[in-house]
Amino acid sequence: MNFHVVLSIWLFIFLTSITAQSQTTSDARALDALLQDYAFRAFVRPRTGVVYDGVVPSNLTGTRISGVRLRSGSLRTRGVTFNEYEIPTGVVEQPYVERLVLVYQNLGNWSMTYYPLQGYSYLAPVLGLLAYDATDLSAQNLPELDIRASDQPISIRFSNLRSIPDGLVPQCVLFDLNGSVNFSNVVSGNICTTFRQGHFAIVVESIAPVPSPVGPPRPGGAPSEGPVPSGARHNNRSRVWIIVGSVLGGLALLVLLGLLVLWVRKYRHRKKMEKMERAAEFGEALHMTSVGNTKAPAAMGTRTQPTLETEYVP
Repeated sequence: MNFHVVLSIWLFIFLTSITAQSQTTSDARALDALLQDYAFRAFVRPRTGVVYDGVVPSNLTGTRISGVRLRSGSLRTRGVTFNEYEIPTGVVEQPYVERLVLVYQNLGNWSMTYYPLQGYSYLAPVLGLLAYDATDLSAQNLPELDIRASDQPISIRFSNLRSIPDGLVPQCVLFDLNGSVNFSNVVSGNICTTFRQGHFAIVVESIAPVPSPVGPPRPGGAPSEGPVPSGARHNNRSRVWIIVGSVLGGLALLVLLGLLVLWVRKYRHRKKMEKMERAAEFGEALHMTSVGNTKAPAAMGTRTQPTLETEYVP
């Protein structure tokens, strides 16, 4: 296979994966900002240490949010239990604020939409814990505070786990706010631990689908296959369209890159010619002649006529 073809394929795969990951991270961060706004709306008459359940918009039905306002000093010296989260003493935030709000997220059936994890299946929905400054409870698009545990980790106790397939080992997964993914071991069957905030879940590796059973042999000797489920046909069509869309998108991106390179080359050439023409305007005017599609200066004759040496002999 041609080297340039292989290079183009690898470039397409790389750019496609980067674009998909960037888009997923962007969507998840936009969701965090939206849920922060709706969680803050629940603080009608806020009291410190009281959990307030928020109401999400109708297009996010199945997602649960809540918030609790705490004093920074109390969180550090006493800790707090907040839904599935058990926060020990010694948790500090950066930058320091007098009061902060912890926002809890349970993404429910939206977990795979905003946090797709190829090759893994969720045993529990994605749970989020984010901290914000509580100075203005009507503020929107607030940046998250960086909260970290020091001595003991924060525990997340997942309830109502799905059954674990035989032979598979569940794992904890942490989605950082910057989009990175980290795995760790599950503790006591349903507990994950962390020293920082983010989004968490318990997952297992996906199992390859079992082939359809072969029916009894036909009279001609050829085995009859069972009917293909409609869901499998739908999944196959979806994969085909995803592959076709990815290929077309990659080709379009390569064409755009090629056009961009050509435009840059022409732009540089045009600037170079303009610079030469401006320099010519400040010097001695030269006769211009056409060379192909461009114009170039040309000398019409020598400035000093040649003289024979014998003309100076007396």
